[in-house]
Amino acid sequence: YNKMGKGIGQAHIEMQSYIGVLARSRVPLVDKKWSQIPKDVKEQIWEAVDMAFVVGQGGKKSVLASAAKKWKDFKSTLTRHYILPYTNDKEKLSHPPETYKFIEKAQWDAFVASRLSQDFESVHSQHAQIREKLEYNHRLSRKGYAGLEDELEETMPGVEIDRSTLWKRARQDKHGNIPDPKVAEKAKLIDDLQKQVSEGKVRVDGSKDVLTMALGPEHPGRLRGVGAGISPRQYFNLPKPQRVSFDDRLKESLRVLLQEETKKMEAKAREEALRMEARTKQLVEAEREHFLSQLSQLIPNFDPNILKQRISQSPKNPMSSDKASCSGGDVRSLHVEDDTAKDEEKKEEKREEEKKEEKREEEKEEEKEKEDEEKHDDK
Repeated sequence: YNKMGKGIGQAHIEMQSYIGVLARSRVPLVDKKWSQIPKDVKEQIWEAVDMAFVVGQGGKKSVLASAAKKWKDFKSTLTRHYILPYTNDKEKLSHPPETYKFIEKAQWDAFVASRLSQDFESVHSQHAQIREKLEYNHRLSRKGYAGLEDELEETMPGVEIDRSTLWKRARQDKHGNIPDPKVAEKAKLIDDLQKQVSEGKVRVDGSKDVLTMALGPEHPGRLRGVGAGISPRQYFNLPKPQRVSFDDRLKESLRVLLQEETKKMEAKAREEALRMEARTKQLVEAEREHFLSQLSQLIPNFDPNILKQRISQSPKNPMSSDKASCSGGDVRSLHVEDDTAKDEEKKEEKREEEKKEEKREEEKEEEKEKEDEEKHDDK
């Protein structure tokens, strides 16, 4: 990506080719505007591109915009090369072109009918008139202005590439010549203005740069010599940082992805810790209840509420904080309470033993009386 956030390099060219294939093969060949194409079709294109390439943040909008243009260009190519030249040859128009066999015949027939209608003929004529008014047609390939700028920065290191240079180079042929006389005249004017700027005779200021001086004011919302998707405000208010390489953009995307995954893992770990804590509390409570139940069975008249109250009043960690800390007197008082409780338990056990002993003595007396009565009866 360059400093404007536009894709450059071989990976970008391959991605654009892939977008073109998707636009031609997945978008129905119908006479509709891109805005009328179903959202699920657009989403499929985006997901396919996102899986195959590292697009980066905010790339979905640019990918779908590229798909829209390529879909429109595809329909234009079919119209200009495979329909309009054969308006009187029904046999030629009865089947999709051999080059595009993937087009369904029903879609092809509907598309041909729409292109031969009077409504389309009127629209086509208007567009032709607009194209005739274009004075300075460029000769760029699919690499666009961003790719051209990348090439110039490689061959002209250390030289600032402004949009006037891009505009001029975009209209040269492969030999560096400008065939169109009108374009050549403007290119010469650009060279003269650039020379005057370097000599300090002409001063550029914001949007009043060399290209504006040569071609005239810009149309609102558009900017010549930089490609689609870049507004005047974005271009002229942008600082001049070093361009961001594909590797740097990839690293940034991976860094953001790693941060998001780390946050998800931390949140999951916190949830798991809370669940474990709650589960531990449940197990401890169940074990305590079981222990108290056993004590109640072993010790008659045992009141489990005594221990429940003492456990609930016990600090979790006496040494962890001021609220949980205690002085020496507090520790001694806890020991005294424990000793008192033990004494009470021993006394209770002794009383129970005495009761049992008394009961045994009574039983012995009763047995002795019965034996005496039996002996008396025998006599």
